[in-house]
Amino acid sequence: MKRAAIAFLLLAGCSDSNSALGLPNDEVLLQVSATGKAEAAPDEALLTLGVSTSGGTAAAASAENSVVMGRVTDALRALGITPENIQTRSVTLNRIDYGPERGRYQAANMVEVRIRDVAKAGPAIAAATEAGGNIVSGPDLRVADPSATDNVAYAAAYRAARLRADAYAKAADLRVRRVLAIRDGETSVSPIYNMRQGREVTVQTVAPPPVVMQGVNTREVQVHVDFALGR
Repeated sequence: MKRAAIAFLLLAGCSDSNSALGLPNDEVLLQVSATGKAEAAPDEALLTLGVSTSGGTAAAASAENSVVMGRVTDALRALGITPENIQTRSVTLNRIDYGPERGRYQAANMVEVRIRDVAKAGPAIAAATEAGGNIVSGPDLRVADPSATDNVAYAAAYRAARLRADAYAKAADLRVRRVLAIRDGETSVSPIYNMRQGREVTVQTVAPPPVVMQGVNTREVQVHVDFALGR
């Protein structure tokens, strides 16, 4: 802390540095970075659901896959999930060259499902698996429009930066004269609770709907503020 104060005071006495920064000689530049956080309950869930089937021919594997996938999407729509919230992510067909099904064909169809009501995430997983879906990944719980939460976090970050600037100024027997610049930093999201994410789970049997706990997401932002200090 003492080293920082010494460097700070040396900068204050350097007129060449002030000229380069466009500051009058009686001011010194202080650059502060600070973070702010705000919490919000997630209001949507993203799921990746899929169907994997095998058959003696490519056509047979694909045909069965289409039938089962149709049942899965019908089950999702019965929960009120509209077609615009169901998007195909991948369709694959491969010949199996190993194991007990060697020589047969495997077809897979994966869709991403956006659920606008987090409470429906568990029932959606149950409905999809009961309809024949055998691959589940997610849910990814998120806030659909994080701008309001971010604004709260940015305000907190600026207040933290100003408090730090005031502390530096007081230590140097100066005061904050003006704000020269405010720049955005990074934004990150930290879910306090989230179910398994990014893993494919093969579902073998029909089970009750899994419990999906909503929790809250923490938005963390960073700001960089330039202050001019003087007496």
